[in-house]
Amino acid sequence: MQFDQVYSFLIQKLEANLPAYLTYHNVGHTIGVVEAAEHLAQCEGVGGEDLVLLKTAALFHDAGYMQAFTGHEEQSCILARMHLPDFGYTPEQVEKICRIIMVTHLPSVPEDLLEKIMCDADLYYLGTEQYNELAGKLFKEFREAGIVKASFDWLLKQVEFISAHRYYTRTAINEREPGKQKNLEHLKSKLEAKITESHGNKPLEIVQDLLVTVVGVIFAGYALKGFLVPNHFFDGGITGISLLIHELYHFNLAIVIVVMNLPFIIVSYFSVGLRFAFRTMISVILLGICLTLLPDVAITTDKLLISIFGGVFLGIGVGLIMRSGAALDGIEVLALYTLKRTSFTITEIILGINILIFSVAAFKFGIETALYSVLTYFSATRCIDYVVEGIQAYTGVTIISGKSELIKYQLVNDLGRGITVYKGERGFLPGKFEISADCDIIFTVITRLELRKLKNLVYNLDPNAFVFANTIKEASGGVIKRRHHH
Repeated sequence: MQFDQVYSFLIQKLEANLPAYLTYHNVGHTIGVVEAAEHLAQCEGVGGEDLVLLKTAALFHDAGYMQAFTGHEEQSCILARMHLPDFGYTPEQVEKICRIIMVTHLPSVPEDLLEKIMCDADLYYLGTEQYNELAGKLFKEFREAGIVKASFDWLLKQVEFISAHRYYTRTAINEREPGKQKNLEHLKSKLEAKITESHGNKPLEIVQDLLVTVVGVIFAGYALKGFLVPNHFFDGGITGISLLIHELYHFNLAIVIVVMNLPFIIVSYFSVGLRFAFRTMISVILLGICLTLLPDVAITTDKLLISIFGGVFLGIGVGLIMRSGAALDGIEVLALYTLKRTSFTITEIILGINILIFSVAAFKFGIETALYSVLTYFSATRCIDYVVEGIQAYTGVTIISGKSELIKYQLVNDLGRGITVYKGERGFLPGKFEISADCDIIFTVITRLELRKLKNLVYNLDPNAFVFANTIKEASGGVIKRRHHH
């Protein structure tokens, strides 16, 4: 194998034929990958024929850009098969080189050491101090190719890519992983700054959020002072704990709620972010002020009305504050913090805390009060879901049918909905496992009111169609906001 000769041959060819807009995937990149591959190979104990094959793969891995941008890996293999035999490479060696080249196609799934070294060498720059310079060249190249358009989109893609990326060889992990994580933190800081800047450029949005927060605080304060506190009822979460402390020790409720939430506001700064923590702090302080100003006036003494409507008003208030990007109760932050350190889910953690609250309430104030308080908590959580998710609930529907073309046509033209089609395979029935056929899997988003109409439409076309639906918490864009007559 005449590596030095093929190196000179291909470098000259790349210098002459690579498109000018390739500001990143240029000759400099190829030389850098060859050098990185050789360094990693020597550190990993690779030598002899394997080292030459690896360096040759690194040399040819982006040569396909001379022919095409998309699918350049395949083009690189074509060039390798065309030229390498002239430099003493056997067909078996060429195929091994092509296998190493193809592993650079993202997402990478390397299987042996040479492939792992190739992957690490190709992205060695992620952990270097030259990352910003090289990433800028790659952005310019991708923008020319139409892959990305704006710098914000590029920044988001880089954060997602580096977060998911991993080095495979011990050498690359030791030498480049710390630098990569440092570059990732820098990117995240820039992304957060751009997001903050974009929000800062929308004063109307800030005013709207503030108004929603104030209205939410008034609803929550009214629920506490008009229903729960005068009648010695409780809620779940930190609010429930604050009410318990207030009833047991007669401390000022406004101060107790603010003090109880302060630790969770601090935790939310580290686990969620500065913006969320600041808005939550403002919401809690406003609630404390509201509770101080509102008098203890019982709206009703009917326990059922107290438990239901106290929960409703409290749920509306908490839900509005959540829509403004904050929280009025630190229980979710506590659950999120505990989740990282235990095997329990967030739901299990919140349930456990609330069981403790209501158990203490039952022991101190009677089982009847505790049961009514559970009803209050249930009413509040239902209203929170209603406020946060919105009035109009959406449903995602997946349809698998042998008559998918007819169904697609009717969904778009009769129901007026956009669709997404996945390529799948149906069959595999008990006793007929070997029988299957290709099919289109149709997905669409509709309102709950349209679900019956959609099912009737599908089953009229194909009674054997498989249809299943699931609730979607939030949906926007596309054609889902269009009004339909039922």
